[in-house]
This record gives sequence, C-alpha cells and structure tokens, in this order.
Amino acid sequence: MKKFAPITLVAMVLSACTATAVEPIPGSITYRGQPQTRLTKAPVGSTFTHRLIDQYGRRAEETYVILPDRSVKLIRRRSIEFDLFRDR
Repeated sequence: MKKFAPITLVAMVLSACTATAVEPIPGSITYRGQPQTRLTKAPVGSTFTHRLIDQYGRRAEETYVILPDRSVKLIRRRSIEFDLFRDR
C-alpha cells in the first residue's frame, strides 16, 4: 500500500499535465466549430499559424495542425508582445 500511493500521485500529476488543451477563443479558426472548407492540398500533420486579437485586446498567434480527416486542431496559442518604441 505504501508503494501504491506515490505511483498514484505521479500518475495523477502527469495526467493533469497532458490533459490541458488549448480552447478556441473569439477570433480563432475553430471558435464555432470546424471551418466549412477543408484543406485538401496540405499534408496531414503539417502546421500553420493564425494571428488574431484576443478577447483582452492583445495580439496572439495560434498554431494549428491538420488531422487525417482534414479537420484542424488548435495546438498552441501565444501572446505577441508589441513594443511601441522598437526600431522599424
């Protein structure tokens, strides 16, 4: 019984780490479900990015992957910092 508790705890922590999914937000390609058009020429497993303004008015970039049924899955979102004083 003493060995079972640490193993269970480790399993619960690992499952919590892998269970976090990126949810679509307003402006995401998959916000209201899959898009009507399918990406027929892109290879399965390839990724592409989409830039948008999130619900807080910040710039964001999302990464999608093309699944075998030609639907897309949101796999990552990151905020893009905007530097007003950056040299152009």
